[in-house]
Amino acid sequence: MFRTKLAAVVRGAGVDVTLDDAGCDIAVVDVEDRAVVDRIRTWVAKGVPVLAYGPHVRADLLRAARDAGAVAVPNSAVEEKLRELLQTT
Repeated sequence: MFRTKLAAVVRGAGVDVTLDDAGCDIAVVDVEDRAVVDRIRTWVAKGVPVLAYGPHVRADLLRAARDAGAVAVPNSAVEEKLRELLQTT
């Protein structure tokens, strides 16, 4: 559900959605995905901004994503934050 909504936000900004890690300008990840912290660190090391999202009840995962260099927000704020990031990138 979130991926469809987020893809609509990206397309609405006139930007393409890609699943290619190497070709992204902003990475958007679910904090509950496997090995997400390692993926965040890899993108951050390459200079790619990362937006991580997840359930507000998983503050531990959101904190870990922040510690790895991502902007991490609860699910309720991800669409708004993505719009903001797309405007500044």
